[in-house]
Amino acid sequence: MHPALPKSYKGAYPFKLGTTSFIYPDHITPNIKMLAPYLDEIELLFFESQPAGMPSPQEIKEIRQLAKDFDLTYNIHLPLDISLGAPDPSRRLTAIETVKQIIDLTATLTPSTYTLHLLYDEAEFDNEGIKRWQGLIRQSMEKLLAAGIEAESISIENLDYPFEWVEKIINDFNLAVCIDLGHLIVNQFDIQAAFNRYYRKTEIIHLYGVEDRHDHLSLDKLSPVNTDIILPILKQFKGVVSLEVFSYERLVTSLNFLEKCWQKYANT
Repeated sequence: MHPALPKSYKGAYPFKLGTTSFIYPDHITPNIKMLAPYLDEIELLFFESQPAGMPSPQEIKEIRQLAKDFDLTYNIHLPLDISLGAPDPSRRLTAIETVKQIIDLTATLTPSTYTLHLLYDEAEFDNEGIKRWQGLIRQSMEKLLAAGIEAESISIENLDYPFEWVEKIINDFNLAVCIDLGHLIVNQFDIQAAFNRYYRKTEIIHLYGVEDRHDHLSLDKLSPVNTDIILPILKQFKGVVSLEVFSYERLVTSLNFLEKCWQKYANT
């Protein structure tokens, strides 16, 4: 029997608070059943593109009903093993088809956003390699959107390269943004500058603790300096904040830490 969360956080913050669908060592649906009474939104993880990792249409129906029963919404994290900018055309085609299949499969869940990684696949980090990669992403994105997918429904997540590399692509196609605060910290990018630059297009924030370049830890692992930067950002954000951790212990610790810091910040 899985332990339940100690209290509900529905409507507790100006943003929608959520976490991942892998808090308990079980499938997506049992995780949703355990988390739904306590949180506003759940990030459904589709980390691998293999069909065996996808919910069946029947499971999607059950997941949709849980949303209705518990006043719950979802966002979808698209697979990590696909690349719209891969040099290999067959890999790019597979990526396009995978995104289309997942969006078709989950359309009835009306997700708040679909989060996508634009992996950098070039061997070199020179201008020529970056421009070639950007061009391949543009080609893939044109094909993806030509299939009828709404650009605003896709959030591009910042990774380990400067986000400015994909900024023009995001703006030209009118894509949304996912700000992963942990990636900013690990890669030593400026958190406040990134938020100031992209917050108008940001649908979702990924939040978790980072320590010694280890990520997806509980929030109490954030440094006091980063905590003081992040809390005012959350205060003005109205989208989805997903506590991107993958265990019950890390989630409970993160929820407690966020609540404690929020109360402290509200009183200052």
